[in-house]
Amino acid sequence: MKRTLRLLVAAAAPVAIALVVAGCGGSTYGSSPAGPAAKASDAAKLAVVGSPLGRIVIDSDSGLTLYMFEKDTDGRSACSGQCATYWPPQLTNAAPVARGGVAPGLLGTTHRADGSEQVTFAGHPLYRYFGDSNSGQTNGEGSQEFGAEWNVLSPAGKEIESDD
Repeated sequence: MKRTLRLLVAAAAPVAIALVVAGCGGSTYGSSPAGPAAKASDAAKLAVVGSPLGRIVIDSDSGLTLYMFEKDTDGRSACSGQCATYWPPQLTNAAPVARGGVAPGLLGTTHRADGSEQVTFAGHPLYRYFGDSNSGQTNGEGSQEFGAEWNVLSPAGKEIESDD
């Protein structure tokens, strides 16, 4: 009986993780593209905080670390489907807002295939990592998931690579 229960729990874990990640959205991460009716409160807000890796860019509403994906090219996201389940794109419904330490000139957006607008920083589409649950965590740093490396970004828009 214990073996059957362990197998059932192991088989259900990926589904449970996907459901938790899907339910973590909020108004800042809506799926509608930015438009004339979008309010400033619908905008993604970025800030800079200190971490063991140095100063890094975060989502200032949630405090979660933002990452870039080396597989992205020309400011376009290469992460969709299953990839976006584990690495949710940082979406916005209005022009992104720079806070504490973020250079406004480095902020932008890119249009995703599903019609949403993804925040970019220094031309890099931004993502959160499903394994980060608290402010300042960088559990996704250096990951090689989905065919390329994931890195946090400095306030200058340069990738920070850990020494691991």
